[in-house]
Amino acid sequence: MGDTLRATDADDQSAAFRRGLESALGAFLEQPRIEAIKPFGTDVGSDDSIAKVTGYGKPILIRARDVHGHEHAFVFHTARADRFGHDRRADRAAEMLLGYDTFSSIPRHAPAVDVGAVTKSGSLISLRDGTEFYLLTGYVPGRVYAEEMRALAQRKELRDGDVERCRALADYLVDLHREPLEARGAYERAVRDLVGSGEGIFGILDSYPADTPGITEGELRAIERSCVDFRWRLRSRAGRLRRIHGDFHPFNILFDESSALHLLDASRGSLGEPADDVACLAINYVFFALCHPGSWHGCFERLWFDFWRRYLEKSGDDGLLAVTAPFFAWRALVLSSPAWYSGLPAPARTRLLGLCRHALTLERFDPGLAQGLFP
Repeated sequence: MGDTLRATDADDQSAAFRRGLESALGAFLEQPRIEAIKPFGTDVGSDDSIAKVTGYGKPILIRARDVHGHEHAFVFHTARADRFGHDRRADRAAEMLLGYDTFSSIPRHAPAVDVGAVTKSGSLISLRDGTEFYLLTGYVPGRVYAEEMRALAQRKELRDGDVERCRALADYLVDLHREPLEARGAYERAVRDLVGSGEGIFGILDSYPADTPGITEGELRAIERSCVDFRWRLRSRAGRLRRIHGDFHPFNILFDESSALHLLDASRGSLGEPADDVACLAINYVFFALCHPGSWHGCFERLWFDFWRRYLEKSGDDGLLAVTAPFFAWRALVLSSPAWYSGLPAPARTRLLGLCRHALTLERFDPGLAQGLFP
């Protein structure tokens, strides 16, 4: 019975795929009729393997005739999932879109005539008339945590709820990071993206003008070299892979009127190193203190140490501090970048990036280093 159902599902997918192709080709041909569909490299002329082929990403040769009897040939492409930057569906979608946008710019290249998505039923959705993609999400109420930190920096004293919120964020990350995951390629991808992606260390460093106040090009190059060296220490630690948020900073964190936590904009596939989330939030206690002189002692100082202590004690993650430095450096580079925070005073940039340079020389990250920034 199961084999019969699977065969029926495949037949339905094949029929939906054929209808989708004819509909897509209808934008270019008058009343097209599909005459042959077969994978490249075989002599198969039937539709039996359509569903399997589209799932595995092999190109398919399509032959069709229009209402006037003229024959036309097309090639249907999908992308194969692999560990070389195509492991996420978004990567594979990007490859198809890039082909559609660029093939016509290359002389004598086979033309790109359509781009779209294959549905679960096997039908096709064309995106050729689309421009930018959109994402629709639900609305969550609350006050952005960055606003609370800004208010705290201005009053320079803790009030009821400040420490509790800090600890709640540590507890949330402990729960989020609790279950180990097995996907070596995903951890390697997260480490590679940390250093080499446009949103990672290389991309952020490229945003620094040559004359950035408070930091020299030589010092930035030293940070880059240290982070590249660190990558080789990280890539063998795939057993640390966890579900992560990926962009756990105060502008993506909200607390509602009942102090319930809500989050926005999880990023980078939400698989990676727990130190990413921990460093992303923790560094903001230092950053806000640097931007508001006098707010560290008795205010952000306590939140900084409480956050680290709470996370480390409740998670029991003895290896976290050994891998924290490059993630801390990444976030320090973002917060110090003139492209992102143009109003940061040069002395604050010097101190923050000096801290990250020092941290990259140590075997284990030391939260106590932050004390040296605030005499």
